[in-house]
Amino acid sequence: MKKLIGRTDIEDALKRLDRLTQEEARMAAAQVLKVANTVDDRVQGIADNMLGVDNRVAGIDDRVADVGDRLKEQVKGVNDQVTGVDDRVKDVNDQVKGVNDRVTDVDDRVKAIDGKIAVVVDGV
Repeated sequence: MKKLIGRTDIEDALKRLDRLTQEEARMAAAQVLKVANTVDDRVQGIADNMLGVDNRVAGIDDRVADVGDRLKEQVKGVNDQVTGVDDRVKDVNDQVKGVNDRVTDVDDRVKAIDGKIAVVVDGV
């Protein structure tokens, strides 16, 4: 009889141990779930921050493209102005060449007159 009663105590103790083990496993699972939920919230926060950064980068990209377009227009304007200056310099160069040709003609005439004066002086 003692053996039978002793076994019931052991069986009761094993049942209590089994219940405690199951309860501890449930508590551990609850802790893991709590940690997983916290990690999920933090990851979601990081994802939201990354989306904000992505939107700001897209805005900067648009502004840089706008600056690039404006620079292209300004460079084109400067190029047009340089072309205009180049044309005017060519015109001035042509005018200087014309003046140089006239000075050469005058110089040739002066030499011719100088030669005639030398003949006259020699003849005097």
